[in-house]
Amino acid sequence: MAVTSELSKLSKTGRSATKSPSERADGKAAAVFLLPWFVGLGLIVVGPLLASLYLSFTNYDLFSDPVFAGLENYQRLFQDSRLIQSLAVTFTYVFVSVPLQLAAALGLAMVLDKGVRGLALYRSVFYLPSLLGASVAIAILWRQLFGTNGLINQMIEWFNGIQPLIQIGTQGWVSHPDYALGTLIILNVWTFGSPMVIFLAGLRQVPEMYYEAASLDGASKFRKFRSITFPMLTPIIFFNLVLQIINAFQTFTQAFIVSGGTGGPSDSTLFYTLYLYQEGFGNFNMGYASAMAWLLLIIIGAMTAINFFASKYWVFYDD
Repeated sequence: MAVTSELSKLSKTGRSATKSPSERADGKAAAVFLLPWFVGLGLIVVGPLLASLYLSFTNYDLFSDPVFAGLENYQRLFQDSRLIQSLAVTFTYVFVSVPLQLAAALGLAMVLDKGVRGLALYRSVFYLPSLLGASVAIAILWRQLFGTNGLINQMIEWFNGIQPLIQIGTQGWVSHPDYALGTLIILNVWTFGSPMVIFLAGLRQVPEMYYEAASLDGASKFRKFRSITFPMLTPIIFFNLVLQIINAFQTFTQAFIVSGGTGGPSDSTLFYTLYLYQEGFGNFNMGYASAMAWLLLIIIGAMTAINFFASKYWVFYDD
């Protein structure tokens, strides 16, 4: 008891010593500066989040008062064939484009890590698509490139002219249901700049002594990559993977512009977010759109949780 009493006194003494008037003033100043952030969090994030949760249990058309409908909107999710199609399109987009994007980013980062002259310029040039890839201007440019009279078809016709043995057919790539989604996957892969910069920073942290020891043992470049580079980069790969999957699930602008807001042709580019927009602001089914938004939140949360669970089997932390 005596020891406990002494510790209690010391603790009280320590707390009083750590809270000087100037420190208390700093704490109040920090609270004042953080207040706008908390207000924004409440008004812009938490408020709409709770409002959408309430609306998901109602029938609401934006013009009249919402009417409580219980679980009707959630039951409709499992009976909507277009929602199933939008999920198929979105999951295909995520599972194909994200690995290709990360592979392209890692490959280019390894090339730039070799001490290329003008690295800062190349790094900036390759980073630009990450800033512009989700813009309306790039989406319009992409539609023109892959259109019937676009640059891609002109290059194919030129190739067919100089190589008659291998003929490639031309068509409107964004207007064909078999290829429209592929053009958007290529667009997402093209925006590899952001993960590339992160990979480049990670490569600079791999100790050079590991490569020197491997060279003395006669290891090939592939063996060095498989046994040194890749294991050391797994935390960076995991970080990029989680971020890019979340971003891919939220893709909207590219599909909206390329398909003209319809998700066509034949719903081949009907991304989940695009269908949500159509239901909310096209058909004015805001209650159903809110239920769709919560389903998307659950899907992204589940995918992130699966990634974190699986990471303990393949991510290596050097600590």
